[in-house]
Amino acid sequence: MSLSHSKGTNQAAVVIAIVADVMAFIIGLWILMYLLDANRANDLVVFVQDVARWLAGWSYDLFTFDEAWARVVAGYGLAAVVYLFVGHAVAGRMRRH
Repeated sequence: MSLSHSKGTNQAAVVIAIVADVMAFIIGLWILMYLLDANRANDLVVFVQDVARWLAGWSYDLFTFDEAWARVVAGYGLAAVVYLFVGHAVAGRMRRH
């Protein structure tokens, strides 16, 4: 493998890891805002909620706990963990090859 190919692969791995981190951060931020009862009329809160809902579209209503906070933490938290795990696994695999 050439040095330039290795450098490009390494840079792509870093980008993938950063994107996964940002996605998980946004979802985590929404969980925190929800738990702290952030003002839902605030534009930043609305933006974070919308982005988190889009990112966690596959998992946000996966669980049916009686408590709303538990559904938010479990559903959105699962998405954050999956993005972190998959993103860093892919990045790590790219670095090794």
